Amino acid sequence: MTRKNRAMLIGSIGAGKSTLTNALLGKEARAVKTQALIYYDWIVDTPGEYTENPLFYKNIMATSLEVSHVLFLQDATKQKNIFPPGFSQGINKLPIGVVTKSDASGADVSRAIKQLKTVVTRGPLIISSSIRGEGIQEIRDIVKCNSLNEMKTYIEQHPSDYMIFP
Repeated sequence: MTRKNRAMLIGSIGAGKSTLTNALLGKEARAVKTQALIYYDWIVDTPGEYTENPLFYKNIMATSLEVSHVLFLQDATKQKNIFPPGFSQGINKLPIGVVTKSDASGADVSRAIKQLKTVVTRGPLIISSSIRGEGIQEIRDIVKCNSLNEMKTYIEQHPSDYMIFP
């Protein structure tokens, strides 16, 4: 299958980028620490350091030239939001906020959604669990959309407990 759209996953170290990548691709592989950009089919997995250290923002910007969508991951078990407010506006790609580890012990999905709303000021938010498979198909489908309006329409036409378009 030829796919036009490609998504880059960014988030803190341990946010679940590699685990989500494996779930989206239907792989059973155990996630390992990502040391460099890794290209899998329609997904670009990035090291957490790219987001945690502003010196690496240039790497995010350069890699974004190769993708149509950027997934901003927020770990529901972390209190800290490592993205600056409005960060998605600085990347001229379709933004998708993704809450990861929604099923984990200590997860605070409401807090993670609130944190993502400060980062992804326009665009959908998806609540996911790579372990349970929650929100995975929704992410795949949203990445097929080619505009914010198309994403909003998709969410309106396919109501789900895992998707929000604020």
